[in-house]
Amino acid sequence: MKMFVCIKQVPDPNTTVSKLDPNTKRLVRNGVSLVLDPGDESTISAAIKLRDKVGNSELVAVSMGPASAQEAMRRALAMGADRAILISDPALAGSDAGTTARVLAALLKKEGADVIFCSTESTDGYTGMVPGGIAEVMGIPQLTFAREINIEGQKAVIKRVIPKGYQTIESSLPAVITIASGSFEAIYPTMKGIMGAKRKPYSQVSLADLGLEASQVGEAGAREQVLSIGTAEARAAGQIIKDDGNAAQQIAEFLQRYQLL
Repeated sequence: MKMFVCIKQVPDPNTTVSKLDPNTKRLVRNGVSLVLDPGDESTISAAIKLRDKVGNSELVAVSMGPASAQEAMRRALAMGADRAILISDPALAGSDAGTTARVLAALLKKEGADVIFCSTESTDGYTGMVPGGIAEVMGIPQLTFAREINIEGQKAVIKRVIPKGYQTIESSLPAVITIASGSFEAIYPTMKGIMGAKRKPYSQVSLADLGLEASQVGEAGAREQVLSIGTAEARAAGQIIKDDGNAAQQIAEFLQRYQLL
C-alpha cells in the first residue's frame, strides 16, 4: 500500500513571532528559524504506526515549498518515512490554499496514493483548507479528526471524538485522512534515524514534472487575496460586580441584556 503524508516547513512557533510583510501581505519567512510544523510530527507518527500495522507498505513524505524545506523533509525521513518528495518552483510563490491543494493533488495522483495523511491545519496559515481541497481535486473521500485508524481490505476506518463518545466512520480507498491534534505522540528521531535519513531517497520536482503551468499557480493562479492587514482591536474592559447581597440579580440582568439568558 502506498501511503503519503503531507507536511510543511513553518516559522518555529516556539521561538518566532509571526509577522506579515506589509507590501506582499505574506508571512515573513526570511531571517527566521524554520522547522517541520510541530503538528505534522504527530501526523507523521500516525502514518508510521499505520504503515507498520498494515505491513508491506511505503510511507512517503511530500511537501510544497522552497529548497530550504529540504530540512523539514529530512526530519520526516529521520522519524521513519521511507522517502520524500519536495515540489519546488519559483512560480509557486504566493500560492493560496486552493493552489497548494491542486499542486499536491497532482503529485499524489501521479504517485498513485492509497492513503493520504494530513494535519488538520498548519501552525502558520491556519486555513484548514488544504486537506479538503486535495480530496476534492482528486475526487476521493476525506475522513477528518481521526484519533484511531485502521485499514480493512479496501476500506479506511477511523474513530473520532464527538460530544457523547466516539464516532466510527469508514470510506473506500484512496482517501484523505486528517489527524486530530494531539491524538498521536510524536516520534523523536534517534541518532540512528538521523544518520539513516541521509541514505533514504529524496527527490525534488518542478511544475513541469507535474504537467502544471506557471499561470495556474502562485499569485497568477490564486483565487484568494489578502486585501488588507491591521492590528486587532483591544478588548474592552470587563464589568466587575461586587457582591453586596444582590450580585446574582445583577448578573442575571447583565445576561438578559445581551440575550444570553
